[in-house]
Amino acid sequence: MSAKVFAVAFAAVAGISLARADEAKPGAPPAPAVEAAKKSTVDINDVRQFAAVFALVKQAYVEPVDDKTLLQSAVKGLLANLDPHSEYLDEKAMTELSEDTTGSYNGLGIEVLTVEGALRVVAPIDDSPAERGGIKPGDTIVRIDGKPITSENANEASNMLRGKAGTEVTLGVVHEGASAPVEIKLVRQPIRVASVRARWIEPGYVYLRIAQFQEDTGGEVKRKLAKLRDKGQPGGTDPIRGLVLDLRSNPGGLLTSAVEVSDDFLDSGLIVTTKGRLKQSDLAFNATRGDLIDGAPIVVLADNGTASAAEIVAGALKDNHRALVMGRRTFGKGSVQTVLPLDETHAIKLTTARYYTPSGISIQAAGIQPDIELGDLKLVARDTPPSFITGERDLPNHLKGDGEKDSVAEKPLSQRGNTDDYALSEAMNVLKGLALQRNAAASKMGKNG
Repeated sequence: MSAKVFAVAFAAVAGISLARADEAKPGAPPAPAVEAAKKSTVDINDVRQFAAVFALVKQAYVEPVDDKTLLQSAVKGLLANLDPHSEYLDEKAMTELSEDTTGSYNGLGIEVLTVEGALRVVAPIDDSPAERGGIKPGDTIVRIDGKPITSENANEASNMLRGKAGTEVTLGVVHEGASAPVEIKLVRQPIRVASVRARWIEPGYVYLRIAQFQEDTGGEVKRKLAKLRDKGQPGGTDPIRGLVLDLRSNPGGLLTSAVEVSDDFLDSGLIVTTKGRLKQSDLAFNATRGDLIDGAPIVVLADNGTASAAEIVAGALKDNHRALVMGRRTFGKGSVQTVLPLDETHAIKLTTARYYTPSGISIQAAGIQPDIELGDLKLVARDTPPSFITGERDLPNHLKGDGEKDSVAEKPLSQRGNTDDYALSEAMNVLKGLALQRNAAASKMGKNG
């Protein structure tokens, strides 16, 4: 195929018109129609240059390359240079995308992005080989089985993380803040992401963990909270007094699921808006009446791995003054991707809109700033034995106080749970303060009423 024939065929398939650079009259202001036409045309010299490169690669590359492979590579390059989230999806990639939304596949359990020729870790999935191997949000994968990752092979390299269950892979990982990579050996396994986990932290207070936003995450939240209520809580049957919503290292997922989860805890108000070039990309999602925990205070835990759909939830609850966000600045992925089919087995995933929190702020690249910032710390057991005499009641043969029971002994602080999770421990402190404030306000209204 000659360069000239290829240029004409390329223009016809792409639906563009070819224009020469000297068509406009010098010195004359362009008419609106001419200006609009100029914006939708491609200089024929650019198309000829593309056709010439195509022909030279086909003729002179060290190994034969067929037309289909070259054209697919051109399409992949076109999309890869737009932003880190737009990509060409072949049949294998379409299958992987479907697996991600259902939460079941074989691999390491790790969400990555291609950034400047390397794989940047967004977040490892809970209880996955990646998490157990010590991989954290912000890490950079520079080698897979000894093969360096470059800008040319980064997209293909991300597929190497998946594979047959039981197979071993060695990653060269640069931890955030480190200067040299470390070798981490991992074994692929079936990954079945438990989207939602819930438990009582202590009487009156619930811990709700969302690891990823899948197709049924909204329904799972409803079912898990209902099951907790039905089963009852340790120490009594009081209503939920507060909830910790843990979105740390949540890489995101489906926009619709994020909207549904936000609506679970809101009675009214805007949840999120999306704005793009096409009219159908401009959407607004509003909350409907019905709060699963009847207005009990919420603390959202977030970190640098909280991304995309997880940021929608954090932003919606924060801007509607429904929750305090605690932790670290979120990832800052404020764009929406749409899968546009090309045929039955191929599609493109294209960034079509930006999303905005209820206050009208785009968090793209900026992230959501927490209301209460926390360091990346971990609580550890003290080196010296704790003193078990913490008050009068610990003294032998002490005079018993009114209502003191022999069977009730207060646990030392180190045995009360959550001591290895600094952020959760701090969240509980804040949540109890908010619950007390809410109870005091309710009591005051009851007296005045």
